[in-house]
Amino acid sequence: MTEPARRQTVPLTCHGHSRPVTHLSFSPLEKEDSYYMISSCKDGNPMLRDGQTGDWIGTFLGHKGATWQARLSPDASTAATSSADFSAKIWDTHTGELLYVLKHDHIVRAIAYPYENSGLLATGGYEKKLRIFDLADQRPATSPSGSSPEPVTIDASKAFEIGEGVHKDIIKFIVWARDPNVIITASGDTLRWFDLPSRRCVREAKLEGEIKSCELVSLAPSHSAPTDIGGGLPVLAVAAGKTAYFWGGSRAEDELKRITLPHGIASVGLDLKGRKFVVGEEPGTWARVYTWDEGQEIDVHKGHHGPIWSIAFSPDGNLYATGSEDGTIKMWKNCDGYYGLWRGGVSGSGTD
Repeated sequence: MTEPARRQTVPLTCHGHSRPVTHLSFSPLEKEDSYYMISSCKDGNPMLRDGQTGDWIGTFLGHKGATWQARLSPDASTAATSSADFSAKIWDTHTGELLYVLKHDHIVRAIAYPYENSGLLATGGYEKKLRIFDLADQRPATSPSGSSPEPVTIDASKAFEIGEGVHKDIIKFIVWARDPNVIITASGDTLRWFDLPSRRCVREAKLEGEIKSCELVSLAPSHSAPTDIGGGLPVLAVAAGKTAYFWGGSRAEDELKRITLPHGIASVGLDLKGRKFVVGEEPGTWARVYTWDEGQEIDVHKGHHGPIWSIAFSPDGNLYATGSEDGTIKMWKNCDGYYGLWRGGVSGSGTD
């Protein structure tokens, strides 16, 4: 007697952006296992959402050009966005108010907070300079009426430059390792590791093509275990050409694996506990799921109508989100049973 087919769940689709979604990321786990998701878009309007349901919370209004990346601080109290308007901005996630304007001389593509410090921000972009801004040096002052703080403007000349003259291409991604003294950049086809105390580049890795995606993947401490990929530490996941690369350790410099696929990769996300990874194919509009140990394709997610530029797993690992050229975000269930707006069923890409 054949076993009945398992009932699969459909993804949740988040609308609201009017142009391609360039990047998305999740906050750490908050009280009562809640968390947030933030997305950047070429429409210049980053959006904050409930991480479990995708429900819209608010839009950060103020950029004058496309936003390339958006990230939430370790304590989720602020959000940082990078933009084509030659600035990075930092916002209050509770009120939506603008707190800081970090002025640059060209397009800002990449931003990163340290793992456990919401008072620092690293930026990079078309200037080919890696900078660190110390936000604790200047606090937004309350306006005379006491209604809302006046944003602080910090010029790039006030930041600390790391690895002066090292980058020859646009800095498209910045990752702060678990070790707060290590920052990794993705520029062209090269990853670089920087030692902050000395401000020097201490390692380079030339990959097999332009780097399209570079993210540090981690689970909340309450959900991680030594048996996870990376042994309970965050893992650096990188997509370049047709290869997905993964580095582990506190400095994200121990290569764990590289897997070459039969197609190009626009983005990559990693399921640390479920031992699988998800990629956005390029060219194409599908997300493909592969096993970590064998590199075998086990699922295909269809539904987007443009390339998938960003993939992120939630801090509890129970879902992942894909952001696409088509202007939508889709959230895919990654657990059995009830979760968020899903009522039963198992993870998958089929229909109810």
